[in-house]
Amino acid sequence: MTPRLSRRELLRLAGGMLAGPLAACASGGGPGERLSLAAPPAPAGPWAPGLHPLGLGGERDGVVLVPARPGPWPLMMLLHGAGGAGRRVARLLAPAAESAGCLVVAPDSRARTWDAVTGDFGPDVVYLSRVLAMARGAVDAGRVALAGFSDGATYALALGRANGDRFTHLLAFSPGFLIPVHEHGAPPIFVSHGRGDTVLPIATCSRRLVPALRRRGYSVSYREFDGGHEVPPAVAGHAMSWLLGRI
Repeated sequence: MTPRLSRRELLRLAGGMLAGPLAACASGGGPGERLSLAAPPAPAGPWAPGLHPLGLGGERDGVVLVPARPGPWPLMMLLHGAGGAGRRVARLLAPAAESAGCLVVAPDSRARTWDAVTGDFGPDVVYLSRVLAMARGAVDAGRVALAGFSDGATYALALGRANGDRFTHLLAFSPGFLIPVHEHGAPPIFVSHGRGDTVLPIATCSRRLVPALRRRGYSVSYREFDGGHEVPPAVAGHAMSWLLGRI
């Protein structure tokens, strides 16, 4: 049986084209893109400083990284790459988040990667609604960010644009492409990408999607760095400073 190609793979084979240069963004997707603010909240602590399981998803769950300083905290919901897990991606931002006093919630996708990267929005949106409901009471409402790395960055840009009235900032570390969605709101966006990335080459990914986002009216802070498919400490620190309005 021939394996199903992901949207990322199809777009890479097509030379990184952005789904009809984003023309479909105004008409694609549907109500499945929207996070539910009515999701039943789960107990949120009180959390002690450090790394803890979310306790929401069974085998595929995720973690919360709590800073030492008392809340309310800025919140970053951080999404992992394909085949990854929240615990692994949280480590990429842990030193910068602790220094910034930022709460990082890193859930696990329901399957190997996030639903709309390879198909339609669905169970991941439901789960992320629960995670956001859990964290909402403990955070600074003026700093509620959706972020991701690799496939997680692609998904964060999609879900974040569809729920831009619910997130104040979006951050995408090495994203692949733009998934068409109904856009709500226009939060500022931070994008970083390594010039030597061989997994998601910068020329067909961020160097195309960043101008496309700007054409749609988004304010995008874009940072290229000498490196590969990664989030270097200096980039993580720069992203945290951007989120907190320090740069």
